[in-house]
Amino acid sequence: MTQQAYIRGFGFNVPDNIVTNADLEKIVDTSDEWITTRTGINQRHISQGEVTSDLGTKAAQQALTDAGMSADEVTHIICATCSPDSYCPNTATQIQHKLGISGCMAFDLNAACSGFIYSLQVARSFVNTDPSAVVLIVASEVLSPRTNWEDRTTCVLFGDGSGAAVVTADKGENGVEIQGALMESDGQYGELLTILGGGSEHPYKLGDTIDEAFFIQMNGREVYKVAVRSMTSACKRLIEQSELTVDDIDVLIPHQANLRIIEAVGKKLGIPEERVFTNVQKYGNTSAASVGIALAEGRAMGVLEPGTRALLTTFGAGFTWGALILQF
Repeated sequence: MTQQAYIRGFGFNVPDNIVTNADLEKIVDTSDEWITTRTGINQRHISQGEVTSDLGTKAAQQALTDAGMSADEVTHIICATCSPDSYCPNTATQIQHKLGISGCMAFDLNAACSGFIYSLQVARSFVNTDPSAVVLIVASEVLSPRTNWEDRTTCVLFGDGSGAAVVTADKGENGVEIQGALMESDGQYGELLTILGGGSEHPYKLGDTIDEAFFIQMNGREVYKVAVRSMTSACKRLIEQSELTVDDIDVLIPHQANLRIIEAVGKKLGIPEERVFTNVQKYGNTSAASVGIALAEGRAMGVLEPGTRALLTTFGAGFTWGALILQF
């Protein structure tokens, strides 16, 4: 018998520093009108010295408080990130240390922008194996140091931030049920969205200067096509597997990559605009943190009330993608 898993608490954190489209007009050949019409983004939060584990720790503390739990109850920490503090030690252990705990299993998971829902699926497995498990998911990104601020096609898109969740087998008073999930990937598209510099395929030696490979590079047009197709397909198949219809979905919470992708997925699924949650205008694309931030903020805003069924979907470099259904 499969053990059910519930999200007991949510949290998110973004840096205080806000970079608006007007700010970007001063450093790169772009305009507020150009950015807004193509992405829907008005501003993004950019770290000024805070690292991935700093943002992640703050989101984790919020999620634990929301769950009514203490850090020393945590048995597993999963940090979903593609912008870790360092290659090693992993970022999850640094979050663990900053929470003032030790001993629990802690590791990083890199599925790029799909990291949060991939982590939820892994957490379900841990809970199924051990019903006493308390899994802390922290999706945190500081992508600004890996952003080429001279490339107007990418620098306008990304922001820094973190989202967190606590997953257990115990529903508690207000636990959110994870009802179903579908996760996929396809490496043939990997070259369309990359940060290559420093990896074993693109090594460097002492004294080398960094080049464009060390920063986010993206073929936006092709990424758009595969993202919309993959997320739409995953959502449709998950809805069918769950013996539901689109009408049973109260709110769609997609990865906040850009507004055009969000609108296209909603339209292809037949979900009206008013039932699609967006906050990309405020935070930009925060990669793995995107869906976690949306969930925590949506719940705080009252969008995700008890009884709400939410469909999550995401897409990231790799390519990775998936969909997941939550019952609030």
